[in-house]
Amino acid sequence: MLQQRLTWMPTALAAICVWLIQVQPADTQRVYQDGAGHITFALSGDSIISRKVSVHDEPAFLKLREIIGGATVGFTNLEMLFHNYEEDIIPASQSGGTYMSAHPDLAKELVWMGFDLVSRANNHTMDYGLGGLRATTRAVEAAGLVQAGAGENLAEARAPAYLETPGGRVALISVSSSFADHMRAGHQRQDLRGRPGLSPLRYDTTYLVPPAQLEALRGIRRDLRLGGRDDGDRLTMFGATFVAGDRHEVRTSPHAGDLADVVAAVRDARQLADWVVVTSHTHEADGHREVPAQFLVTFARAVIDAGADIVTGHGPHILRGIEIYRGKPIFYSLADFIFQNDTVTRQPADNYERYGLPAGALPSDFYSGREAASGGGWPADATYWDSALAVVRFRAGSLEEVRLHPLTLGFGLDRPQRGRPMVADDAEGRRIIETLQRLSQPYNTSIEYIEGVGVIRGTPGTAREDQ
Repeated sequence: MLQQRLTWMPTALAAICVWLIQVQPADTQRVYQDGAGHITFALSGDSIISRKVSVHDEPAFLKLREIIGGATVGFTNLEMLFHNYEEDIIPASQSGGTYMSAHPDLAKELVWMGFDLVSRANNHTMDYGLGGLRATTRAVEAAGLVQAGAGENLAEARAPAYLETPGGRVALISVSSSFADHMRAGHQRQDLRGRPGLSPLRYDTTYLVPPAQLEALRGIRRDLRLGGRDDGDRLTMFGATFVAGDRHEVRTSPHAGDLADVVAAVRDARQLADWVVVTSHTHEADGHREVPAQFLVTFARAVIDAGADIVTGHGPHILRGIEIYRGKPIFYSLADFIFQNDTVTRQPADNYERYGLPAGALPSDFYSGREAASGGGWPADATYWDSALAVVRFRAGSLEEVRLHPLTLGFGLDRPQRGRPMVADDAEGRRIIETLQRLSQPYNTSIEYIEGVGVIRGTPGTAREDQ
């Protein structure tokens, strides 16, 4: 019809108008906002939340909420089980330490803080068995949080979870290397259901010892008729592998099957999401508690090679270093965000017996007994009460900067007060960022302290490549 109306124009002019009408819409189609590569992540460590936090209004606390809420995406590791001791909530024979429990409504407190994503794979996932796992899943879903890392079988626990944001679709993959073996999810078969649990990242350990000591171990195995196997240059017993070396050394590497599973999940998520975040709950260290285990470094780099944009770690309750690998940040541990593990109101008999407490002992007796048995425990060690919130900004698909907001969690305060994060003052903040700089030096990461915040500049030209 429009072409007929243009017939009065000169032939050449009419042809140009028709071409513009037909072609222009396709040429001027706007790029969708969620595909522009602009997004900001606020990443924290462990949230062991046992009390409401929304009742507090200190400026240093509310500022933290403002920072998280100002990001496109907020993430924390959920190291708490939400339940109300219902009939199916039965304590397991082994836990991650404190048997975790908080009222299901507390899941909404994390939303109030600004979080969108939570990881579920950690050493407390199965503290209360299947009942605790399922109750927590229900509470997290009801609060509107996206969760990954635990499920009814291994495929569910491994699967990425997805969050829709204006900055693009975000995939979360969650694993843990620190857990009791009964917590590990298992594969489903066509003739038998899978085992509920967490997504595991197992690892292999090899001990290098001088040849004479290897021969001594071989003799002990033979004389005591211990299990394992002897392959000549490699001796396996007690679940460990020993090889001859010119010095004592411990080497760790990711379990090949677990690594392959997670890499496959990352590659799948890379095709279905704009951004991929991988998180690992890892207590294990390489000699010193501040140094991440070798297997975690190998794992983190492997999942970035597979397409992950961020790897963030938690678990040891202390800060560890930061690496920028192929233009993508790896946080080996952001320590704790909320650390209220000694105001959980009930513990099973096993925990009281562990410290020789009588049958009539109460929860405060358990926490005091645990502190006494460990020479003061976490409350006596200031290292456990420093933390950081990482705000990661990508622009046009490249890492623009990382801003590290130093936090303090109330070292030296009484039990009811400590464990809630505050933005650190200048003196404390400078000290915390200097600690992170020292820990990050082995990865050649430079952190500037600018107006109370640690800043890592991005590396131009490192835009994400689709795998």
